[in-house]
Amino acid sequence: MGVVMFYHLTASSTEETARVLLTRSLQAGWRVMLRGTDGKRLETLDRFLWSGPAEGFLPHGLEGGPHDAAQPILLGLGPIINGAQALMAVDGAAVQPQEASELERAFILFDGNDEAAVVAARGQWKTLTGAGLPAQYWSEESGRWEKKAG
Repeated sequence: MGVVMFYHLTASSTEETARVLLTRSLQAGWRVMLRGTDGKRLETLDRFLWSGPAEGFLPHGLEGGPHDAAQPILLGLGPIINGAQALMAVDGAAVQPQEASELERAFILFDGNDEAAVVAARGQWKTLTGAGLPAQYWSEESGRWEKKAG
């Protein structure tokens, strides 16, 4: 059983934070499913990842292609289909306790400037920790990432 890590974004964008965490995940040897709630938003994330520096290239694809199961990073709306060891949830995408318990890591990124997103993240924290999953809460309110709980 891995750890669920909550990232309370107040200065960094979802895209920037995702790029850092996806890079670290690939360095750990993990495949990642990046789950969102809106296809257009995932297309924006896809374009952002393709526009990164060549030395930091992140191999990935959008769900619905012929090679979904082989993608090191798969951006999608549904269940994990690429054998991922890590799941990254953005924009309020759900993470179920059972699936998180089978992963090395689950990352939940939420916009700390959006009250609805904060409320939703609190609900996910209660659900996941209530199911016995270890969790960490990270905040960048001080200007750098600090672990606040877990």
